[in-house]
Amino acid sequence: MRKDYDFSNAKRGAVIPSKGKTRITIMLDDDVLEHFRAKAEEEGTGYQTMINSVLRAVLVPPRRKVTSNDKPLTVAVLRKVLREELFERTQ
Repeated sequence: MRKDYDFSNAKRGAVIPSKGKTRITIMLDDDVLEHFRAKAEEEGTGYQTMINSVLRAVLVPPRRKVTSNDKPLTVAVLRKVLREELFERTQ
């Protein structure tokens, strides 16, 4: 080791900045944190990554799969459905 180090050009903060991520402080209940830590250890992943995934799933619901029965709604189809519904109500 040297006797003196030059920190005149040093910067505070994370050594490697993460794009698209922000470091925050958050208060979680102990049981919630313990659950994610235990689950993460079982699966071999990070508990913070797991918490982020759960939060993202709440924000962006999964897309449903399109089946062969799904057809686009056209004006003709909409008119047909409306006619059928109106006809049923008049009887």
